[in-house]
Amino acid sequence: MTGISTAELRRLVQPGRVHRSVYTDPAIFDLEMERIFGRQWIYVGHESQVKNPGDYVQGRIGRKPVVMTRHSDGKVYVLHNQCPHRGSQVLACERGHAEEFRCAYHGWTFHTDGRLKAVPLQNGYPAHFDPKSPGTAMVKLPRVASYRGFVFASLAEDGESLEDFLGYIATSLDDMIDRAPDGEIEVAGGVFKHTYNANWKVYLENLCDVAHPLFVHHSSIEAAKAQDDAVASDGAGEIAIRQMRQNGAPYSFWEAGVGIWAYPNGHSFVGDYHDDAKLVAALENPAFRDYIAALEAKQGKARTREILGVRRWNTQIYPTVSFMSQFQQFRIVYPLAVDRTVVHTFNFRLKGAPAEMFQNCVRFGNVVNGTGSLVLTDDLEIYNRIGFGLSSEGAEWVEIGRGYTTDLDDEHGGRRGKNGTSEICHRAMYQAWSEMMTGDKGPVMAEAAE
Repeated sequence: MTGISTAELRRLVQPGRVHRSVYTDPAIFDLEMERIFGRQWIYVGHESQVKNPGDYVQGRIGRKPVVMTRHSDGKVYVLHNQCPHRGSQVLACERGHAEEFRCAYHGWTFHTDGRLKAVPLQNGYPAHFDPKSPGTAMVKLPRVASYRGFVFASLAEDGESLEDFLGYIATSLDDMIDRAPDGEIEVAGGVFKHTYNANWKVYLENLCDVAHPLFVHHSSIEAAKAQDDAVASDGAGEIAIRQMRQNGAPYSFWEAGVGIWAYPNGHSFVGDYHDDAKLVAALENPAFRDYIAALEAKQGKARTREILGVRRWNTQIYPTVSFMSQFQQFRIVYPLAVDRTVVHTFNFRLKGAPAEMFQNCVRFGNVVNGTGSLVLTDDLEIYNRIGFGLSSEGAEWVEIGRGYTTDLDDEHGGRRGKNGTSEICHRAMYQAWSEMMTGDKGPVMAEAAE
């Protein structure tokens, strides 16, 4: 248990700035594991990853390894991936299928809902040992809930419902699912993984920061501007050139052509960036025309226009998820230490859409989220520089005040930036951080910082 008081935690977040220790202090990181990751709803996986009884996929909630599994009763369970005998991790593979789970240390075997099935050499145990007791099972997480196939779990016995936790940001999940002609999506393809040497919050901050591309991605922007358009004849080239050139838009575009919204619990999204003509599979692409036809056949023309009219870029579900509903990219943030973070990126397939649409999704992932991509490599360099810079002390406060005096109310219970480059999403995340860490709701501080 740390010696950091609630009053001290409150002082770390002030109007338009946060103290650098929230990124660098191991004691604060320990408290985050307890008060944020130990109490909030945390994303663990999608139901399509465990389609059949016996399917499982691993994840993490803070420091706790978990496994999401589908049992023979058809239900999805989330279990602590630990054997109750001597504490060993039970499942080592990231995903797979098994009729039962067997610990490799002493052979204790469990049903796929976590109940103990068999114990070798079951003799001589003291009276407290009961194979039917929950204490001898792989522990079920106390709360598991799904929103349209997206599974979240909480280590806390009670708290607000998943629907209340998500609030209006659930409409971004709706946006991703509604784009599927058959009304369903599924995780498909592999997974990108990247690690950086900085705090976990840095990643979420960057993905709702539209002021950085002109600087961070300068080299790839200039290369794309100089590139002959003929390179865009293949899917990957077209995506790369378009994405890099858009990153090079002037500030007048980022200020007026992009919207930014923030909601309770630290959720946010950036929107008004891509319309239909800027989608990965552009309107002139035959596959996209076939996709629209398939969507119209199921939803009608009016509803199809409504679905494709939603223009959201990065959505953040605090504290671990960032995704692009238009491009079916889904990223999960796993804190490893105060200065070490790993991110997993998945692709989703739109059921009922032409196969080329998923190929474009994968191409986009290679360009933007791959570890050899033109975008992520730049961002990783910055994340590591931030981690190095903040750990070297220097400036005591990190500034997140751009747009602070001009933020506006939103009709859905949140706030929006008057300009697209507002840091309102950063402020919303640290409002939520302060509330979760201290238990206090409401404004972090009403008065101006000294």
